Amino acid sequence: MRRGELLGLQWGDLDLDKATLRVERSVEETRAGLRLKPPKTRRGRRSVTLGEGAVSMLRAHRAKQLELRLALGLGKITDSTLVLNTVEGELLRPRNITKAWSRAVPDKTFHSLRHAHASMLINAGVDIITVSRRLGHSAAAITLDVYGHLIEGADAAWLAVDPARQKLPGPEVVMSSIRERFPCKNAK
Repeated sequence: MRRGELLGLQWGDLDLDKATLRVERSVEETRAGLRLKPPKTRRGRRSVTLGEGAVSMLRAHRAKQLELRLALGLGKITDSTLVLNTVEGELLRPRNITKAWSRAVPDKTFHSLRHAHASMLINAGVDIITVSRRLGHSAAAITLDVYGHLIEGADAAWLAVDPARQKLPGPEVVMSSIRERFPCKNAK
């Protein structure tokens, strides 16, 4: 998923029992401030299947988010509650996620996760149409342009590194880093 799509996720977009999420919106930062907008492409609106690890992390994140919301008097989580948000429940700035990620994982960009995911799917033999739809590309030709070299096995250096085995921080580490850098005025 794209960074803005992650930040636009609301709890109503997730079905953790079925291990799926729907991409319905994205966060964009403009001169006027933050806003929600439709995904980047028409095919950007999509369903994505989640792995067991992601479901487990999301359940734990939801429990912590609920605890924090109740402690701050913000009430229960609703379908429109953002999955990733400020302590006050507001939209996060995309650049703050990038900064927090850079501090936690200095040798990898946040966007490289998207590329690693696509690369692992292709390496596992997933067809290019499925990869393209999962990424939200407007056409499979875009996916082929960006990742076609992997089909031929030319990117041996990247595939030699197993991103699944690297210790990447969960959402709680990134959110903690954001909260430290950008403290909430109302938090007690």
